[in-house]
Amino acid sequence: MLKSNFNTRLKNTVFICASILLLAGCAQQSETIDIKLGHALDTSHPVHLGMQYMADDLVKRSNGEMRITLYPNQQLGSERQTLELLQIGSVGMTKVSAAVLENFAPNVKVLSLPYIFMSKKHAHTVMDSEIGRDLLTESEPYWLRGLTFYDAGSRSYYTTENPINLPEDLEGLKIRVQSSVTAMNLVKAMGGSPTPIAWGELYTALQQGVVDGAENNPPSFYYSRHYEVAPYYTLNEHTSVPDVLMISTHLWDRLTTQQQEWLQASANASAIHQRMLWEQAELEALNAVKEAGVTIIYPDKVPFANSTASLLEAYKSDPTAYEYIKRIQAKASDTNEVSP
Repeated sequence: MLKSNFNTRLKNTVFICASILLLAGCAQQSETIDIKLGHALDTSHPVHLGMQYMADDLVKRSNGEMRITLYPNQQLGSERQTLELLQIGSVGMTKVSAAVLENFAPNVKVLSLPYIFMSKKHAHTVMDSEIGRDLLTESEPYWLRGLTFYDAGSRSYYTTENPINLPEDLEGLKIRVQSSVTAMNLVKAMGGSPTPIAWGELYTALQQGVVDGAENNPPSFYYSRHYEVAPYYTLNEHTSVPDVLMISTHLWDRLTTQQQEWLQASANASAIHQRMLWEQAELEALNAVKEAGVTIIYPDKVPFANSTASLLEAYKSDPTAYEYIKRIQAKASDTNEVSP
């Protein structure tokens, strides 16, 4: 009888232990890190497609341990709002323009300076160098960490009534800019009147004459359908402000070293893929707006560069930022680039 009771208890104990181990194993296998990534772009935008590439790559790289779900079209808020959600840990990742990020990482403003990059090759060289890595981590005190830069092309002016051939043509015009001191100073230097307006409100603002124009890259000009109300596009390419893929440090610090490496590797791979997508999208956008009747102007860039040269020199009073400027310019020398 005693032996029978012992055997029964032993069987029960083995069954319970086996069940616990099985459940523990299932919990470990089913434990997936789900990351929310909110942004303001359309799903056809090459930056969105680049982030989708990252999400797909991460699933493969982590063997399903990590997943990213994208929420485009401002589903989780504007760029500024989404950044604030990252700061409190409500959203894991986002994409913002470097011009918006400078409100959290002051030295990032050097990326928005006019004609700081001599070419796309120069810009990519800087982003892939230690300069880019230094700038990506500058916002960490504000619970934000950059993972990589995405190519957002070069920003140029588009207007509703008057074509822009020279900086003087901007005199008296209200030009929509991002919420960035650097962007506002640039338009002022060229004679325009900078007017910060949310991206989602810009079409109506152009249509109703609240602003006379704006500035952005070809795909954004096309995908936003702003060409319908602003038929003049001047490719003066005054800035090449990159987009920045951001992660909340609340999330980043919770990841294991292996998980951080997977995510960083997927982000890096997506940046290379996105550059190819961008080049194709830029060409398609210019062809599309041209077919829609937009007048595309290819001005001499020298007068535009000359009108804003003082903006770079003004940073001599800011030693840290000016050091970044000199480092960036040195990279141009490395790639044998020359100014416009």
